Amino acid sequence: MKNDTAMMQVNNLSYTYPKSKIQAVSNLGFEVRQGEIFGFLGPSGAGKSTTQKILIGLMGTYQGDISIMGKNLKYWAHSYYDHIGVCFELPNHYLKLSAVENLKFFSTFYNVPTRNPLELLKMVGLEEDAGKKVESFSKGMKMRLNFIRSLLHDPQVLFLDEPTSGLDPVNARNIKNIILEQKSKGKTIFLTTHNMHDADELCDRVAFIAEGKTSAIDSPKQLKLQNGKRTVRIEYSKNGVAEQKIYEMNGIGNNSEFLEILRNNHLISIHSEEATLDDVFIKVTGKRLNHQTDNN
Repeated sequence: MKNDTAMMQVNNLSYTYPKSKIQAVSNLGFEVRQGEIFGFLGPSGAGKSTTQKILIGLMGTYQGDISIMGKNLKYWAHSYYDHIGVCFELPNHYLKLSAVENLKFFSTFYNVPTRNPLELLKMVGLEEDAGKKVESFSKGMKMRLNFIRSLLHDPQVLFLDEPTSGLDPVNARNIKNIILEQKSKGKTIFLTTHNMHDADELCDRVAFIAEGKTSAIDSPKQLKLQNGKRTVRIEYSKNGVAEQKIYEMNGIGNNSEFLEILRNNHLISIHSEEATLDDVFIKVTGKRLNHQTDNN
């Protein structure tokens, strides 16, 4: 469902918080294509959440040009929110209301048809908790409720901020499956995260952000290929002793030593030495990722 139509275009975006002398984001430029999952990746304080808040219209005093769905962001009225869905990293619910009451209340904000709250709750395993007050929910349950709230009005563009944060592996897997399902329906997804594993699995393209600046916009596969070692590590048993060797991948089929090991020894494992997105991020930005809440 992905195509080359630009759903979102950002040019020379800069923002400085009041009373701060340092730009939170500086001259950002990127585009997000219709039907793709675009990852905005970086550590805490890098400017990810600042950028997302600008894109969803929460901060209007920015410099630069932003076009979303073919229209300048500054010219969008309240109808903008009928077209976008937002999942914040930190859940914000009415704790004295039940899960289904929360969804019904938020559905009144939209001027477009909304989905059945019970159907959404079932998607994330909360159907049996529909009538419980949210104040009794665990953090993971609140995160799941927060996520499906972004899907209430079946928006064309989703802004997801750390959507699997605080979730156990089973629920995180389910959320990722739902995200991929939304993509299959042609939805455009802007994903901010420091979780490189999720980004590698989900994203068509990613942009690295560090200290408010972007770099290395490409597909995860291309970034890893461009920054990988192109070597093969082989582990084998020789006379009952485990040994390892590393060979250049180019011309390995004609490497007599490598072929002799394969023929005459018990092979334990063989792996190509591929870079991870974490490795690439550190190489490109010089920064390490962390796993705290992004306050920027």
